[in-house]
Amino acid sequence: MADEATRRAASQVPLLKTHAGPRDRALWPARLKEEYQALIGSVEANKKSDSDWYRLESNADGTRWSGSCWFIHELLRYDFRLEFEIPVTYPVTAPEVAIPELDGKTAKMFRGGKICLTEHFAPLWARNAPRFGLAHLMTLGLAPWLAVEIPDLISKGLVVHRERQGDAAE
Repeated sequence: MADEATRRAASQVPLLKTHAGPRDRALWPARLKEEYQALIGSVEANKKSDSDWYRLESNADGTRWSGSCWFIHELLRYDFRLEFEIPVTYPVTAPEVAIPELDGKTAKMFRGGKICLTEHFAPLWARNAPRFGLAHLMTLGLAPWLAVEIPDLISKGLVVHRERQGDAAE
């Protein structure tokens, strides 16, 4: 069961209407426009609630995405590069978000730094496809993963803040 903060965050992300993936040349531009609008709305809502935590950009056809996300832990900001491709079966299938620099540091990750969303997020996506989009992936998939995994990786010393990396090398 989702907590109230998660429900509130999810309710601020609009559901998408166009059922199209990258192979659907006629409807993909409309779907992509909806995706951008939802992402912009999500980032703006995050900024208003002082919880801004990611940036995304895509290639020209909207099939490859990259950007950054960050997580604040004990008043320190940890930044990570992220990337994903839109699967050919999108929006029925959710994209697999990768954080390459964390590859091999946690069991909740697949080869190439792809985060594991199969247990919790994949069933939610399946129930809500095609209305869910990339903003939902970030809000309901990546954000909870970061909230659980990053503090654990920090406590194990597998992720070190950039200001403390010099201390760890000495």
